Amino acid sequence: MPTATTSPVLVTDEHVVMPSALVDPVVVSFDGQYVWSFVPRRDGVRSRHGWKVEWPAVMLPHLHGSSQVRVADALDEHVHFDEVVVFHGSSAALRLRDRHGHPLAVDKTGHLTRVFSETGDDVRRQIAEGTARAIADLRAQVGIDAHVSYGCLLGAVREGQMIGHDSDSDLAYLSAHTHPADVVRESFRIEREMRELGWKVVRMSGADLKLFLPLPDGRNVHVDVFAAFHVEGIFYQLGGRSGQVARELLTPASTVVLEGVELAAPADPEAVLEFLYGPGWRVPDPSFKPVDPWIGVRRLDGWMRGVRTHVADWNETFRNRSSEIPRRRSSFAEWARHRIPAGAVVVDVGSGSGRDSAWFGRQGHRVVALDFSGAALRQTRGRLQRGGGGQPDVRVLLLNDLRSALLAGAELAREDEPPYLYARGLMGCLDAEARDNLWRLCTMSLRRGGALFLEYAAARPGLRGSTPAGLVHRVNTRTLVREIKAAGGVVVHRETGPGHDFFDRPDPRVARLEVRWDQPTEPPTSTYSPTNEENQMRSTIPLSARKEFFRKAAAVPDWMGDVVAAVHENRRLNRRVAELTDVVAELLVPIADRDGDKARELLESYRRTTLAP
Repeated sequence: MPTATTSPVLVTDEHVVMPSALVDPVVVSFDGQYVWSFVPRRDGVRSRHGWKVEWPAVMLPHLHGSSQVRVADALDEHVHFDEVVVFHGSSAALRLRDRHGHPLAVDKTGHLTRVFSETGDDVRRQIAEGTARAIADLRAQVGIDAHVSYGCLLGAVREGQMIGHDSDSDLAYLSAHTHPADVVRESFRIEREMRELGWKVVRMSGADLKLFLPLPDGRNVHVDVFAAFHVEGIFYQLGGRSGQVARELLTPASTVVLEGVELAAPADPEAVLEFLYGPGWRVPDPSFKPVDPWIGVRRLDGWMRGVRTHVADWNETFRNRSSEIPRRRSSFAEWARHRIPAGAVVVDVGSGSGRDSAWFGRQGHRVVALDFSGAALRQTRGRLQRGGGGQPDVRVLLLNDLRSALLAGAELAREDEPPYLYARGLMGCLDAEARDNLWRLCTMSLRRGGALFLEYAAARPGLRGSTPAGLVHRVNTRTLVREIKAAGGVVVHRETGPGHDFFDRPDPRVARLEVRWDQPTEPPTSTYSPTNEENQMRSTIPLSARKEFFRKAAAVPDWMGDVVAAVHENRRLNRRVAELTDVVAELLVPIADRDGDKARELLESYRRTTLAP
């Protein structure tokens, strides 16, 4: 029988306030349905009345209506709050469900999705059986040492059932390789071979894949496939884990039973669970968040990360905020249209909802739409189909994957006439690596003519960030122009002034550029300046030893920062080496002796097996 708390708990439209003395995980349910879990001290801020924990941002658009809100501990033995709450003054029933009527909850990654606690026994068994098929294909057909991991392993060992607050299936495999570049190349091979076996595969990073498992109830459950490997005696597993794990704890595989289905598991499941979740892994904690070694996280980030950063957030934006995204063409599309010849090919780089792609199509242009978000690609395809004009040309472009940029550049370079690249809002979504790959794509596709049109939220001291918050940032135009010049491009037109953001809301500072790669560039200016050491050698007045010592000591923080940045960049080169090697082995060598038609077929095949959505 659950006991009630005597301490006050406050539930409002914006937050939940918990007693200051409470340290254990808390579970929130609406009308008996699990929706969220948190730890007050970790996730909240101290206030006069206790720990104030804000509702997750993904829940806020749905918090309208009344519901029986229950706040209890993880085992439901101690109830802190159990009352009807009316959110935003609405007496209608609050329904936290998807468009098919299925219950939704906030999962471990902060996304609003369907979790296993609201999934029937028969469907959970189907997921376990699908996971078994994935393991069988990975082990028998692809030839890797795959086994269940993370939440799947935890649920199987602890209760033989899936964890209620989980929403996907987790696998890992122990790579025989001990160099990060080789681990990435192995992951590329796994991706291709699993596609050939009929799986839909999406790459999340250099060594992290998602398999899509379709279910009879209409949804797709993700089966994550994480690489695990040893480098110089340290064990790393995608998902951020690193430390000391001997090979004997991982292989040869043992077995566990999940939802009545036997699955391959690490050789010592309990030892691996202690490594993944700590010594308290046997006690349920829906709000668990790992605290991984910073050095290991940094190394994994350098070696593997960056391919689909923020893709889940963009997918949720296009799905859950579609009513806020304008349907009419943007003003920038009209601006660019006057600079594009009639009938020219328009490449919408970062097409988003497809609003501008569809408009360019109606103006008589053949449109190629590129994006990395599955939700964006589907919306763009739908808009182009409704606009007529034949089969939409919608393609995946991952600008943090050099292979994707090179493939897109090669495809566009083979167009009969130079294309015109159009990118509204894209620059504020890209890091330095992705921008470098975009310039490389432009160098390949625009050297015969055509142009790149850019619009972005421009930086200026004192300006707020752009929207959607956390996904789009303001861009320094001077930095952008410097990068373009270094890549061989010429900015032939530039203007800055008031404009609109992603949702067409007023933005006080928006920049527009027209860039070409078919015009002579200015010779690079020398930036050489004598170093401090050279100046000292030339100086006829020697510095005192003490002054020199303090000068060098003052420079240590800058020097260390530069070393850290250089080491991180060198780690990133491992993935770039793997990407280049993959392009050479799978595309450039086979294409060398092919005629035009065969070359086009090979490009299409590489896209289908390597970068299919």
